[in-house]
Amino acid sequence: MPEIQGDQKLIRRLQAGDVEALGDLYDRYRHQIYRTALAITHDPNAADDILQECFLRVYRYANRIDPALPLAPWLYRVTVNLSYTWTKRNRRNAVSLDGVIDYLTSAPSAAPEPSAEQAELLQKIQEAIDALPFEQRAVIVLHYLNGLSVKEIAEVLECPVGTVKSRLHHARRKLRKQLGHPGWVSELAHGYT
Repeated sequence: MPEIQGDQKLIRRLQAGDVEALGDLYDRYRHQIYRTALAITHDPNAADDILQECFLRVYRYANRIDPALPLAPWLYRVTVNLSYTWTKRNRRNAVSLDGVIDYLTSAPSAAPEPSAEQAELLQKIQEAIDALPFEQRAVIVLHYLNGLSVKEIAEVLECPVGTVKSRLHHARRKLRKQLGHPGWVSELAHGYT
């Protein structure tokens, strides 16, 4: 609740013309937005562009944002939509996954390097996620990478909870089938934290 109250204050400040509030919101959400865009696009430059565009839209549409509502779902919706648009325009399958995997698996503190076996597993998981249709990939990223609940994902994607559950179910089933090991889907959550 303190984060929502903090967002409310920052949005109100931004609506009153205080540009420093935008910087505070950027500092609060930039990592989540960048990681989400990177996980969907697999392109660090695109993720940077999406991050900047997302906060440009916060600034541009500040007066349309309801301070009483949590800001995170709105930011994720903009991020997913921008990522979807980028992905449709740039159907690149030959993007190196090394940077994505390194970023997604790195912890803020100094963590030991993953073993070769762990790195191989993470690469297989990332390739399996890449093979998912965009709608399923977005749900997996929002759920496992960002820790959003099914209800929160439904709000972000502006679709029914049942649709999110279905996409999540089908994505997990495809991942299990492609990875050939039922426990690897749970590894997904650990690889993305």
